[in-house]
Amino acid sequence: MGGDFQFFDIIILAMIAGFLVLRLRRVLGRRDGHEGKFPGQVRDEHENDKDTFDEDNVVQLPDRSKDDIETVMADIDDSDPIAGGLTQIRIADPSFDPSIFAEGAKGAFEMVLNAFAQGDRKTLKGLLSPDVYSNFEEAMSERERAGEVLEDTLVGIRVAKVVEASMDGNNALVTVKFTSEQISALRDAEGNVIDGNPNEVIDVTDFWTFSRDVRSSDPNWTLVGTESNN
Repeated sequence: MGGDFQFFDIIILAMIAGFLVLRLRRVLGRRDGHEGKFPGQVRDEHENDKDTFDEDNVVQLPDRSKDDIETVMADIDDSDPIAGGLTQIRIADPSFDPSIFAEGAKGAFEMVLNAFAQGDRKTLKGLLSPDVYSNFEEAMSERERAGEVLEDTLVGIRVAKVVEASMDGNNALVTVKFTSEQISALRDAEGNVIDGNPNEVIDVTDFWTFSRDVRSSDPNWTLVGTESNN
């Protein structure tokens, strides 16, 4: 009989332990594979997926102390005229590095030039804001209607430098100055050159502005403005 009571006590304790585990899971939430991201990034990959998104899992935005901000500003040159803007972005997104960003922007520059010359709308849609894409689309459509072909070769990028930086609400805005060497020629339907020179390398200076919502988990930047001195 004593053994039966002991077995019954074990069952009761197991039930209590199971109840406590369930309570703890509700309070602490579940691990979703996104732990360790930079502070301030919102986990929104599944916000449109009702089966996987758990509204109880909330990421707290960091409460930055004075020491945190000083650490972020430590490697920014105060004499740089855009230091204030860079500091604002770094406070909002500590992972931002102007040098690394400029290198990534060079890759985007080449991709956009090639896609525009080839009429690759799919690639452009993934890199451009709707307004900028609309301008590119209009130019490509006009070229296609006329039967014209654009030959554009990027020989090299001599300079890719961040020249402007600021925050607009939650959006970081960074303008990069590109100085590049290109070969560009526009041919008509018969193959005659009507603009540019296929045998000449020219210097081209562009100012491209990129934007990103610093609260988003998407690390990609979007081209939101272009300007050329040529």
